[in-house]
Amino acid sequence: MVRGISILDYHQNDHRMSRLIIRTALVAAIIGLGVLVPVSQAGACIQVRCPVELDESAVTVAYEGGGVPAVVSVQGTEAVDYEWRLIDRCVSEAERIGYCSPSVARSCPPAEPGRVVRYFVVERRPVVRADNTALVDGPDGPTVVGVSDEYAPGDPYDVWNPQREGCFDITPLNPPPSGAEVFSYFQRLPLPQLTTEHQPPGDGLAGLQVIFYTDSPTTQTFTVDIRGFEVVIEAVAEQFTWHTGDATGQLVSTDPGAPYPEQTIEHLYRSGTYTAHLTVTWGATFSVDGGADADVPGTTTTDGPPVTFDVLQARPLLTNPWD
Repeated sequence: MVRGISILDYHQNDHRMSRLIIRTALVAAIIGLGVLVPVSQAGACIQVRCPVELDESAVTVAYEGGGVPAVVSVQGTEAVDYEWRLIDRCVSEAERIGYCSPSVARSCPPAEPGRVVRYFVVERRPVVRADNTALVDGPDGPTVVGVSDEYAPGDPYDVWNPQREGCFDITPLNPPPSGAEVFSYFQRLPLPQLTTEHQPPGDGLAGLQVIFYTDSPTTQTFTVDIRGFEVVIEAVAEQFTWHTGDATGQLVSTDPGAPYPEQTIEHLYRSGTYTAHLTVTWGATFSVDGGADADVPGTTTTDGPPVTFDVLQARPLLTNPWD
């Protein structure tokens, strides 16, 4: 399988083809170009045009994948006489006649998990050849025309012309977000900063446990757009680190605590003034375009606002009850 819709162009050096460049052409408005994936990692590019050096013998461009029939096969001179692109059917019509009728919309059967299939039109337009001619599509087929000197070999010439259309497996061009990619978004989400509550609510007493808990939300749902995919991230607080503000340092729990009399997080202080705060470790699951849930491979943390309180020393005082 050749990964990705590819189009071949050439650059002239001393009036001969010196190298071939493979370029992907995918309309930015349809797929989204927010992330550039190196070819060595993805096998294709998410740019409109992404040059990659090829051996000069690589003169065939084909695309097959996911059980979708071959839709582009360019051999011989077609590989260098034209450039090719995939474009949404509505956008193609709008470019040609100035508007898009809703009747042109097409959809494809649901793709297999992990695959991306979309309906596109395959279009081509001539590029200037080494002899300053171009093959312009006409009613009777391509016609050789001379090109003025303002064009250089390899420059695009004339308009885009539809060649065929159908469902394309574009997974290599724009694969669904991976767990690692989702994690990079997860780290930047505005996760809540959980507040620290304590009892007694005012000053504490030395020798009397101070109760800690948080009543802030411990789950949150986010919907983000990643390269045109709708990704739902379900964040869950997995660990609570209570910074006590004294020499003890911190208490760690897997629950958010609770107020009296259901308390689970307690700490005994000496008299003094203390500042405590809560660090929460968040994990998450995610789904892509309504698919199955998967774990986000990593956690992130948030620090809540500090709370300062006094712990007082109670002193006994002997009094005469008859006074």
